[in-house]
Amino acid sequence: MGTTSDQALPVSYADVAAAAARLQGIAHVTPVLTSQAVDERSHAAVYFKCENFQRMGAFKFRGAYNALSQLDADQKRRGVIAFSSGNHAQAVALAGKRLGIRALIVMPQDAPQVKLAATRDYGAEVVTYDPAAEDREAIAQALAVERGLTLIPPFDHPHVVAGQGTAALELIQQTGPLDYLLVPCGGGGLLSGSAIAANHLSPGIKVIGVEPAAGDDVARSFRSKTLQTVDHPDTIADGARTRCAGSVTFPLILHHVHDVLTVTDEQLLAAMLFLWERMKIVIEPTGALGAAALLEGAFSAPGKRIGIIVSGGNVDLKALCAYL
Repeated sequence: MGTTSDQALPVSYADVAAAAARLQGIAHVTPVLTSQAVDERSHAAVYFKCENFQRMGAFKFRGAYNALSQLDADQKRRGVIAFSSGNHAQAVALAGKRLGIRALIVMPQDAPQVKLAATRDYGAEVVTYDPAAEDREAIAQALAVERGLTLIPPFDHPHVVAGQGTAALELIQQTGPLDYLLVPCGGGGLLSGSAIAANHLSPGIKVIGVEPAAGDDVARSFRSKTLQTVDHPDTIADGARTRCAGSVTFPLILHHVHDVLTVTDEQLLAAMLFLWERMKIVIEPTGALGAAALLEGAFSAPGKRIGIIVSGGNVDLKALCAYL
């Protein structure tokens, strides 16, 4: 953890608490599940915060709604634009629908069909691009200028980070103090927001990010203290195919997070199937990152109370059959 003062950072616990107030009665208070099989296998008391039961099937709704709800009247009238491989796309689309704000989403043409279809079903206009040849941020920036839209990035925005942190806030309110919290990591919005909330509500907790080995930019950045990148990470965890952490999330990670681990796609699949079979919950590969670290040996803390955020359940079952 870094030494930067809380006052110098872009998001504080007060921001997370304010986001929780905005989301009250809007976002689902998702369940915390336990499993005797998981506890016996890990020799720990494990608590799964199941954001696969959140609106649109992932934690992303929290940050999207918190960000859109704070736009001024003119911004709401003009509309918003976002770029995403799927869950942030659906979250912005649904938040926009609830708030009466038009949404345009830039999505890769190879995004899971279930996520493309859901984004359109929530009322958003979708523009697809070739991720091997085009830059989604450049496309979104150009369209934002052309149409006068407000850009809502998937993770690198203070209001998005604060909204995502409400998942950990709820978890600790539901379970009491924890010794460890394992959090999936792509661009670091969920990780940084959760770490802010967890460190405030459960002093002494150790917050650990988990990302796919094929997209280990945050793990390398955390260790080097300089921003590292991975272009076009090739991983089954489509929600973590981010190039790098951002100017908002990276300083927060350095200050609030204790470690960042990686797991392979094979470990992800094994953990995901274990949770499907033993806990009867459908989760997507990205959602299984934290569980994979614990169940497949990347992390161990016998005798401790461990929270794991299951980030989403928007799995493309047809595509996944090819991997299985």
